[in-house]
Formats: sequence, structure tokens, C-alpha cells
Amino acid sequence: MNPDSQLVERSSAAHHPPAQTTVVVSGPFDDLRSHHVRLLQEAARHGPVTVLLWSDDAILRSQGHPPKFPLPERLYLLRALRFVNQVRCTDEPAHLDPSLLPPGPVLWVVPPFPDPHPEPPRQTDLQTLTLAPADLAGFPLPDPLPPDPGRKKVVVTGCYDWLHSGHVRFFEECSSLGNLYVVVGNDANVRALKGPGHPMQSQDERRYMVAAIRYVTGTFISSGQGWLDADPEIRRLRPDIYAVNEDGDKGGKREYCAQLGLEYVVLKRTPAPGLPARSSTQLRGF
Repeated sequence: MNPDSQLVERSSAAHHPPAQTTVVVSGPFDDLRSHHVRLLQEAARHGPVTVLLWSDDAILRSQGHPPKFPLPERLYLLRALRFVNQVRCTDEPAHLDPSLLPPGPVLWVVPPFPDPHPEPPRQTDLQTLTLAPADLAGFPLPDPLPPDPGRKKVVVTGCYDWLHSGHVRFFEECSSLGNLYVVVGNDANVRALKGPGHPMQSQDERRYMVAAIRYVTGTFISSGQGWLDADPEIRRLRPDIYAVNEDGDKGGKREYCAQLGLEYVVLKRTPAPGLPARSSTQLRGF
């Protein structure tokens, strides 16, 4: 072969890299739990994830009842996850609309759990990946986000037993104050403060769910007791700001911050625009 032609071929390839694979996960994602997040985390190992989110009408037709959480709330939660690149809504989940996807190869991910999901579309340029239950075992934490060295450190504490849109909105607002670190209450202390039946999820699972939120820089599990169970972690982290919502403004936190010289910020419990107010107590029913 002529060396000049080799040069032309290599130059052309350099200007036209292979199209990136779009990883597609389709489902209702109603009542988002850790197995849904693990599915998206594993899917993201293969490329940027596009979620085809079922509309309320699609869920009603498929399941015979409306979703527990309306479309805007499900959309808000999915967009807050670090493992999701984009979310597209669909009224026809059984049929893949090519206009919902960017050009290039598609990898369709099939979950191992019984939540409703459509069969992969029959397309010659579409590959499928069927995950097994073992693929979603455990709660592997994603790598911490690199903090912005020019911003303050913000710490928040809590149980986060049933992660909902109110928690995510709180994290979103707190992240506007600086790099956000979340200290999740340890199981024994949550049980001591809240009583039998608490927490519903283990400390590792609760930390995993919090760490999956794109507004969170880093996470810890508290090692202390009482309302100030995060004291050891706060002293090691040395934050600039301790933020709470109105319900969390208790337990001597204000005095604690004054003693350590931390800025104390109390935020109102305001849901994201257009979403209903949520609380873990309301969702659990106790």
C-alpha cells in the first residue's frame, strides 16, 4: 500500500471516531429504591445512560393503576442521579421511538427484577445486556466527586431512610452553598432516636442512595450518639457551614455550631417547583 494512502486513512479515522454507544434503560421508576439505582449504576459502566421513562398514562395502561409518584417527581429524581445522562419520556414503552435516542449504536439493558419493563425492540443495530441479580448485589459507593477548592465545605446530617424528592431538593439547595458532605445516621442511633422499626434500610444502603445524588460531594456514616451523632465526622471534616432544614433545627445544633465557630444555616422545607411536599414519615406511614 502507498504510504501516503495509509496517512490519509489514519487521518480520516482520527477525524471520525467511532460513535459512542448509548445505553438505554426503560421503565416506570416509580418509588425509586436502591435496586433501581444499582441497575443504573451497572448500566453506566457501559456508556452514558438514557432512561426512557414511562408516562403516567403508560403506567396506568400497563399496571391498571396510576403511579405512586407523578411523572414530574419521577423525572426530577432520575435527573438527580449521577448515573443518568439524560431522561426521555415515552407514552409507548413497548415501542422504541428512534427520535428519543441520539444516533449511533444502542445497548438495551434488561433488569433482573420483576418491575415492569418492555421487551427489547427488534432492531438489527441494537444489542441487549441482560443483568443477573448477582450483578446488582451490595451497595458499592461511587467515587467521591472532586471538590471545588474555591468553595466552602457544607455538612448536613440525617437519617435519609426513604430517599425522596424532598431530600434531593434539600441537597440541591445545600450544594449551592458549597461542596456538600452528608453524614448519614448510624443504625443504632437512628433506632434510639426514632424507636422500633427504624431505620427501614441499613446505614450502608442509606449512604449508598445519598452518594448516588449528583449534588453530594462525599458521604460518611456517623459514629456518635444522640442528635449530635455526627460530631466525630464533623470535627474531622472541619466544614465551614452546618445546614439543616426547619425540622432538623433542634438537639443543640445551633449551640454546637457556635461553639465550633461554624456558620449555621436553616433552610425552609420547600419542595422543588411543581412537586408535592414529601416526608419519610408520610411515606412510611409511621
